[in-house]
Amino acid sequence: MKIDLTGKTAVVSASTAGIGFAVASGLAACGAEAVINGRTQEAVDRAIGRIREDVPNARVRGFASDLGTREGCDALASAIPDADILVNNLGFFAPGDIFGTEDEEWERYFQINVMSGVRLTRAYLRGMIERKWGRVIFISSESGLNIPGDMLAYGFSKTSQISIARGVAKFAAGTGVTVNSVLPGPTLSDGIRDMLKESAAAAGKSIEQTLDDFVLATRGSSILRRATSTEEVANMVVYACSKQASATTGAALRVDGGVVESIG
Repeated sequence: MKIDLTGKTAVVSASTAGIGFAVASGLAACGAEAVINGRTQEAVDRAIGRIREDVPNARVRGFASDLGTREGCDALASAIPDADILVNNLGFFAPGDIFGTEDEEWERYFQINVMSGVRLTRAYLRGMIERKWGRVIFISSESGLNIPGDMLAYGFSKTSQISIARGVAKFAAGTGVTVNSVLPGPTLSDGIRDMLKESAAAAGKSIEQTLDDFVLATRGSSILRRATSTEEVANMVVYACSKQASATTGAALRVDGGVVESIG
């Protein structure tokens, strides 16, 4: 199967590193014009340079803005008024149980992880419907189904993304626009690498082995028995954005290595 996205414009939020970068690079490799986003111009320019090195003749441009704010989303939508593909990747995580998460932190999760995707979808969906073709993806998590007790607000935000994607898919029924969520499991992203660097060094292990040990210790149901790579997650996203995925909509597509104990 050859995925050809030539002529399509793809906006990927938070795409200067990690899963977002892998998704943008994968879409560019399939011929889409990838729009890179990050909070600083320096990070955006660096990511654009990396993609151009990895993907010959890549069509890529960037826009720096903080999409965790209404103003940042409005600025992006004004600079890039039309998109055929939208990947809502922006999000953050941190430990926090019911007693350790203050109201302000709940609001922060809501604004960054949830409302950024709502605002961008609102900005681009109408044009997709008018053109009778479009793809919207929310990068959620297996934690949206398997809610962690020690990352409660994060889990809530990821469940919200799954619900929003399903509802928007129903709203766009019959228009040629598909809307899905993608649910990674523990993934070896740049942020995870930075987080594990110190503990891995202290244990005399590689970062990869440290994360794999974490998966085995905390996600005992994992069938893959290791963390996923950002490229493995991006592969699913690129497929969901393809013309071949025209019958896939309203779905929660799991790239969790079998962590979630469900066949549904």
